This record gives sequence, C-alpha cells and structure tokens, in this order.
Amino acid sequence: MFIFGIAVLFKLFSIQFLQGDKYRDLVEKRDVKNVTIPANRGNVYADDGSLLATSIPKYNIAIDAVVAPVNKFEEFIKPLCDSLSGYSGKSSSYYEKAIRKARINKNQYLLLAKNINYTDYMRFRNFPLLKFGAIPGGLIVNQKTKREFPMGEIAQRSIGYERFDDAGNVTRAGIDGAFGEKYLRGTSGKRLKQKIGKNKWKPLTDYNQVEPKDGYDVYTTIDVNIQDIAHHSLLGQLKYYEAEHGCVVVMDVKTGEIKAISNLAITNNGNYYEKRNYAVWESHEPGSTFKVMALMAALEDKVIDTATVVDTKKGVKRFYGRNIYDSHHGGFGKISAARALEVSSNIGLATLIDDNYSDKPKQFIKRIKSWNLDKPLGVSIKGEGVPDIPEPGDKKWSKNALPSMAYGYNLSLTPLQTLTFYNAIANNGEMVKPRFIKAVKEFDKEIEVFDKEVTIKKICSDKTLNEIREILKNIVVRGTGKKLYSPDFSMAGKTGTAQTEYWMADWKENKRYISSFAGYFPAENPKYSCIVVIHKPSIKKGYYGADVTGPVFKRIAQKIFTDTPVVDEVESLDVKMGLIDNKYDQFYETVKTYKTIMPNVVGMPAMDALALLENMEVKVKVKLSGNGVVKEQSVSKSQKLKNNQTIVLKAS
Repeated sequence: MFIFGIAVLFKLFSIQFLQGDKYRDLVEKRDVKNVTIPANRGNVYADDGSLLATSIPKYNIAIDAVVAPVNKFEEFIKPLCDSLSGYSGKSSSYYEKAIRKARINKNQYLLLAKNINYTDYMRFRNFPLLKFGAIPGGLIVNQKTKREFPMGEIAQRSIGYERFDDAGNVTRAGIDGAFGEKYLRGTSGKRLKQKIGKNKWKPLTDYNQVEPKDGYDVYTTIDVNIQDIAHHSLLGQLKYYEAEHGCVVVMDVKTGEIKAISNLAITNNGNYYEKRNYAVWESHEPGSTFKVMALMAALEDKVIDTATVVDTKKGVKRFYGRNIYDSHHGGFGKISAARALEVSSNIGLATLIDDNYSDKPKQFIKRIKSWNLDKPLGVSIKGEGVPDIPEPGDKKWSKNALPSMAYGYNLSLTPLQTLTFYNAIANNGEMVKPRFIKAVKEFDKEIEVFDKEVTIKKICSDKTLNEIREILKNIVVRGTGKKLYSPDFSMAGKTGTAQTEYWMADWKENKRYISSFAGYFPAENPKYSCIVVIHKPSIKKGYYGADVTGPVFKRIAQKIFTDTPVVDEVESLDVKMGLIDNKYDQFYETVKTYKTIMPNVVGMPAMDALALLENMEVKVKVKLSGNGVVKEQSVSKSQKLKNNQTIVLKAS
C-alpha cells in the first residue's frame, strides 16, 4: 500500500508539473475553441436593382444564469423578466421562475428566443441584465444566416438555391454556385467560445477575435418583368399539356444578356418547380430546330440555293434501308429548298444534305463545327451539357447518320446552345456568348464588370443570312408556325418536334416527344431571341412544336411589348419642326385676316373649330353626336360677323 501510495503521488506530481502544460492545452482545446462565424453571402440583384437573393441573419438568444454577481442578478432579474414577458406574451413570473431555477441548477445555457430577426436581436441586447453582455450579463448569442428569395420560386434554380445532404454539406446551383466561392461567400470570422454542456457553447467575450467580412453583391442580367412573363407562360402550358418538364430562355440579341430563364418539372403531386437547369444542362436531340443549321451549311457551301427543287415524294422515302417520313400525310411533292424548311420536311432536308454530302460528309461536319456547335458555350453556371456532333469513324456513325442529322437526330445540343445560334442569325451573323452577370460590386464600387463577349464575328455570308432570315419569317407567316402569326407584331423562328426515348420497347404504345420553338422578335429589327422546349407533353392534347411551344413563344413576345415599360430620353423639348411651325403660322394668319369674316370650318375636328372661332371673339355652341367632325355651321363662310354673334356647329 505504501509503494502504491508513492506511485500515486508521483503520478500526480508528473501530471501537475512535468506534463501540466500538455494537459492544460488539451483541456483548453476541448473546452475552449474558436468558433467560425460565417459571413453574410452577398446579394444577387436583377439588372434594374431588384433583389433576387439575400442572406438574412437569424439569432438564437440564451442566458448564462450563473455568471452574473448576486447583487446585479437580484437588481435586474425582475425588470428582465418584465421585458421578456412584453416580447413573448408569457408571464413575467414564468421567466423569473425559469431563470432562478437555472441559476440554482448551475445551468449556463437557458434558451430565451429562437430564430429571431436582427431588429428583435437588438431589442434583446438592450433588455435589463442582458445589456451588460456576456460577462456579467450572461447574454449568449448564436447567429446563423438563411438565404431568402424575394421572388419566390421564380428562377430560383438559375439564381441558385442551397441543398444539404445527409452529412450537412451544402451545394449551390446556378449563379450562387458559379460565383459563390469567388465573390458571394465573403470571409468568415472567429469568436472564442467555452463549452458549458453537451453541444452548448457560450462566448467568452463580447467581441469577435476576427470580424466576418460580407461577400460582394452580384448584379445579374435578369429582367424581373420578362422573367415573370416567361415563368408563367411556361407554367401554364406545362400544366395544360401535362408535360414532364420544360424550359424557356430569353436573350438580348445584341449583348447576349439572359433576360429570363425558367426551368420547371412536375412533382409527384402534380405541381411544378425548378428541379434542374434544363436550359443549360440537358443535351438532347433538337429535332427540326436543327434543320436551320443544316440548310445554312448547304447554302454557305454553295451546293444548293433556296430555289433548288427537292422531291419529297408522297411523304415517305427510303434512305439506306430505312424509311423517313414527313408529318404531312401524302407529302409535299416537289418543292424548293426554302419551302422544305418552311414546311419542315424531313425528307426534303435529308435529301438535300444526303445528295450533296454523302460522298464528303466531313465537309458538312466541318461547317457545323465551324459554328462551335460541337463545344460547350463555357457559361458561368456549373453543369453545362456537352453537345454531341458525330463524324465519320465514330461508333454512332453510319450511312444513315447524315440524313438523320439533316432533320435534327443522331446529335445533341442543349437549349441554350441552340438559342445561341439563332441569336447569331438575329444579330446579323455575330455570335455572342450568353451572359448571366453584368457586374460584381461592393456597395457602389465595381469589383469586376462582365462585358459582351463575341465568339464568332460572322457565322456566314450576308447572302445566306438574308435568305435564312426571310425563310424564318415566312415560317410564321405561311409555314409550320402560321398559327402564331399576328398582324400586330412580327416574329421569326422554327418549330421543332422530335421523338424521344424511341428506343424503348413500349414506344409505339406510349409515344414521347420533345416540342420546341426557337426564334427572335421583332422579325425586322430583332431585340430578343427566345427558345421554348417542352418534354413529353400529353399526346392526347398535342405534341407538335407549333401547338405546344409556339404559343409560349408568342405569349412572351406579345407580353414583352405590351407589359414591359419602355423609357426614351430626349435631350430637349425645344424641338423645331418645320411642318408644325408652318401650320401654326397659317392658323395665325387665318385668324388675323378673317377676324370679322366667318371661315369655313366644315370637315374640321370640332375642338379645332371651337378654338379658331373663340379666338375670333364670337360665341360658339357645339352640338356633338358622333366622332367630333364639323358637318354644319349656322353662319355661311365669308359672311361678315356681328358683335356678340352666336355660331352653332353641328358635329357628327
């Protein structure tokens, strides 16, 4: 026992003095630590400064009931409880009982309020006792931030919501994900806290060891008016056609700025929400919207012209052991190349491309690749889909590959990649990179500005460009998009209908289609380009692009020009206009010359006649019964007027 006692004493001496620093460090590391204080993420704004996403701080307020000295505790406990009662509605005695019990039980963490906003947090900081801070007031504050979207679910995927996995790790999509690490995240701070119980920590001081620095603000290209129009136009059509999912993108023709992007998919309960960014991510067979690229390649290579005649047979033609069909029963017969695109003839485009490129397919592929259609756009948003343009030697290549590609099969593009090409057509051949961001700012200070980026200066000759633009306009006037025609505003574009999942065993019993429409408006001087893609609409209601996606395009174009305010600036209101000045001089001379002679006012608007006669200092009565044009005057023209004479005008 004596030897055992000596060993215990030696061990105590060793722990206290020989290894004391080591164990004191371990205790401090376990019970005291620097806790990370996350910085507020920067805000995301629309192009007009409207708030799209912001970080809202939320606070949990607790009290360390032990730390306050007895005299201070007794002096302020009752006023504190009265203040807490005024905030929550619970009785003052309820709080006093709870806090006194916590003090007796040495409870250093008693929760008083949860998830309160900044205004209420500042109110708590001024409550009696708590106003003295962590020591000796016992105030414990735990702050966290929550990402809020003032526009709700509209464009939330593109703006970038948070998603947490089972381990608590967060991933961010859209703009928030693309620019989060570099700009939005900010720099976290540090605060020293002490462990006071299981998963309970309290600050040791009233200040941070390292202050967090908020992230920069990102200003997007999104126009909230156009975004709202695009979102609800797409949503209404998805619901009507009971479609699986769809997307719409609106782009500014000149700059490449994305003014609206909406991606909606159906849920198990039949509602729609932004599940994935289909416009950027989903690479699929484009169908007939690719026919524009195919015809442009042939025109630019000068192997055909728009008047080249092609025989579409009776709606069925066999290519290398496989039939190709046109949607029009009985076919179109012999038509021009331009008309083949207007009516979206699969046989017409397949024949034109196969006849002119079957012995030199690489020339066709080279032309397609010269437009960068085989490369991702390199947009800032993560997860862009990779296009697939096969060529001779690939596994997907066969004799049927070329005619299939002519009408949009055996290759894949994302909706945004297709839209970028159509935008180049609208932009006089200049291809610009789609852009989601205008600037990054710290308050009003610009950190980085994102300018227009030209990827191809000219995609084709002016001759080809003018021809294809005329055809795209005619598609809406007299082609597959004629249902969309409106005499009030012009549009140009191409319908698209593609079979999807046609390799499935049950396809004949359960046919599935992708409907699309890509184009721009107005047709003469394009301002916006737009693409609409809807996957798997109910074939009982319709599946052709002109029926499913075309109306969305038209609705967006129409509402942009009727609902979006347009502001024009003028340098001066003092504008000299010769025609108006001459009319005024004539009017003045008439009044001066015929001051006492009755003029002829028949045929004049009643308001103008009234002004003229009143300036001649006579009394006038107007009998109005129509559109306000003078039909009769009580005093004939050229008669001399009497003093105080009354003239009666009849307008009808």
